Amino acid sequence: MDGERAPVMADVARIAGVSHQTVSRVLNDHPNVRSATRDRVLAAVRELGYRPNAAARNLATRRTRTLGVISFNTTLYGPASMLYGIEQAARQHEYFVVVAAVGTLDRRSVLDAVDRLRDQGVEGIIVIAPQTSAVGALASVPSDVPLVAVGCGTHAKLASVAVDNEAGAELATSYLLDLGHRTVHHVVGPRSWLDAQEREAGWRRTLEKRGAPLVEPLGGADWTSRTGFEVGQRIAADPEVTAVFCANDHMALGLLRAVQQAGRRVPEDISVVGFDDMPETEYFGPSLTSVRQDFDELGRRALRALIEIVGDPEAGLPAAEERPHIVIPPSLVVRTSATPPGHDRRLGRTTGLPREEETRWAASP
Repeated sequence: MDGERAPVMADVARIAGVSHQTVSRVLNDHPNVRSATRDRVLAAVRELGYRPNAAARNLATRRTRTLGVISFNTTLYGPASMLYGIEQAARQHEYFVVVAAVGTLDRRSVLDAVDRLRDQGVEGIIVIAPQTSAVGALASVPSDVPLVAVGCGTHAKLASVAVDNEAGAELATSYLLDLGHRTVHHVVGPRSWLDAQEREAGWRRTLEKRGAPLVEPLGGADWTSRTGFEVGQRIAADPEVTAVFCANDHMALGLLRAVQQAGRRVPEDISVVGFDDMPETEYFGPSLTSVRQDFDELGRRALRALIEIVGDPEAGLPAAEERPHIVIPPSLVVRTSATPPGHDRRLGRTTGLPREEETRWAASP
């Protein structure tokens, strides 16, 4: 072939011995192509080093293969990890991502971001919507906009992908109760966040179901280690507290510092469980037992859900009741920050328990 120009579709068709329409069908993954023909076309593509012209393909198919993501300016581990998971999933499906970051997730900011993304020709939009204000704002988005919300809790009435926060809180609370703690205290996240609301609900429901005393949660200002530290100072002063479930790992880190600074030991005096399973939790002192969210899976499922909603542009969007509502179960990662009450790791035994009870806890993984 003439080396002075880049190969075009006609060159691929000539080498493969097919029409350029057949080449187009193969490149667009059309199902009605024989496998032998598909193999010849792909071999010709590799031989020539042919790269499809994305702009021309988009004009022909009226598809931009571009998706929008609305997020807000934050360095919090959860939302930032959701964004990364979405971007990774989009790359695997050969989509481009345009991100519109907003300062607040109120109605005006969200609708402005939707308009900006539509002006750029996105085929659909994913919204990272962890706050109640964001879910309310999405109700005002025009119904013809293909949209999926991520991190919006499990009860939002729109296409969504979310981790089951209530189930995660139940895992954490049940684990501490199963270790023998009389009750579990809770450091709650900001109540304008759906994650915080659902984690608190799961904690409350578990205590009630198990007949454990219910104590008022502490915190509620934000998700920071500072809040965890301030709450930890109060908890460390109460000798009745033996187990704490923190609504995220940042607050758990602050609480660990405050408790240890006050001269109480974790987990010997107070057991602690967090939520999120940040990469650093393994290196906390002690390493933190935490509820894990699979943010990569969140991104993959949200991306697939949006692609399904977009579907065939000629067919229109599915009815609201037919759009996906996907709930992803969390898991509990057990490390060394929680033990039975009175357990002394240095002695390898639990003080104040019968010998057979002591053995049972020691044998637990």
